[in-house]
Amino acid sequence: MPTVIKRSIIQPRDLLITNRVIKNTYALLSLTLIFSTFTAYLSIITNAPPMGMVTLLVYFGLLFLTSALSNSAWGIVAVFALTGFLGYTLGPALNHIIHGLRNGAEIIIASFGLTGAIFLTLSGYAMATKKNFNYLGGFLFVGITTAFIASLIAIFFDIPALHLAVSSACILISAGFILFETSQIIHGEETNYIMATIALYVQIFNLFVSLLHFLTALTGSEGINF
Repeated sequence: MPTVIKRSIIQPRDLLITNRVIKNTYALLSLTLIFSTFTAYLSIITNAPPMGMVTLLVYFGLLFLTSALSNSAWGIVAVFALTGFLGYTLGPALNHIIHGLRNGAEIIIASFGLTGAIFLTLSGYAMATKKNFNYLGGFLFVGITTAFIASLIAIFFDIPALHLAVSSACILISAGFILFETSQIIHGEETNYIMATIALYVQIFNLFVSLLHFLTALTGSEGINF
């Protein structure tokens, strides 16, 4: 009897916390997507050059900062710094596609539309079914490790078909991570909406970039650099 009473008290509270995390996560995610779109536009109109390895250093630095500040109001500032920076790094690649390909604008629009459709469909499915996708964790780790190794081989040996295969794999992996991360949120395993926002944003970013690579590879053009 005491066990039943305890569960009846805890469950509504847990549900309330989870709903608050979901609401805050998607509200913040929407704002970061708008902000990163704006910074990408600034990068395009100013013809920002590619940053190369600096991109990774700044990314991991901001990611560490966001994680460290995730339990304070400064964490929100760090989120916008990180997502704004990632948006800005897209500028050189988008400029390359726009000016280097006859149908560059169409490729960007198609990638953007597909990214939105895939994210909304997968996220909506995870929320509607309430299915736990934690079992995907191991498969996704293996997949991302394999894709990373394959991408290095494709770069060193310049194999166009492998580039296309890696892009396809990254699209599937990003889709899997969206299911996994959404599941973490709705089942109360991720209770920090700042970290939840970053997790979903990074997968949306990766999905968009992978779709850009995939669609440009289909045109037979040279690879794009980020």
